[in-house]
Amino acid sequence: MPFGLLPPEAAATGWIMYSFCRAERQNKRVAEDGRNPYSQRMDISLKRLEEALLVRRRIDTLAKRLASILESSVSSRPTVSVRRGMSAATRAKLSAAAKARWAERKRTGVSAATRKKGGLTPAGRKRLSQLMKARWAARRKASSQK
Repeated sequence: MPFGLLPPEAAATGWIMYSFCRAERQNKRVAEDGRNPYSQRMDISLKRLEEALLVRRRIDTLAKRLASILESSVSSRPTVSVRRGMSAATRAKLSAAAKARWAERKRTGVSAATRKKGGLTPAGRKRLSQLMKARWAARRKASSQK
């Protein structure tokens, strides 16, 4: 049946539903004859599978032919490689910048972690010590009064 011409009963439900219902009606007729209702459906499926396999092989063959035709015409053009990442000039610039940073650190002689050790001067440390001792004394006094 041509693709554009659907029977009237298929117009409302669509082609897939129509073909499914048609197959069901056919299976009922086969079942009334006393034969296995699924044997014919399996035969149809096997035939369709073989046909699909044949079509797939033809498509693969045609795809290979097309690729060989296009490959011969494409091979005459120079291939362009896609570059990803950085160019050699960019890598050299980054390397020079990193070396300059390390040279600057070596020149100063002291790293930032070594320079900032405690953060407290001896006078600040003494002041904190006195404040802590005063708090402890106040706590002792409060606990002894209870």
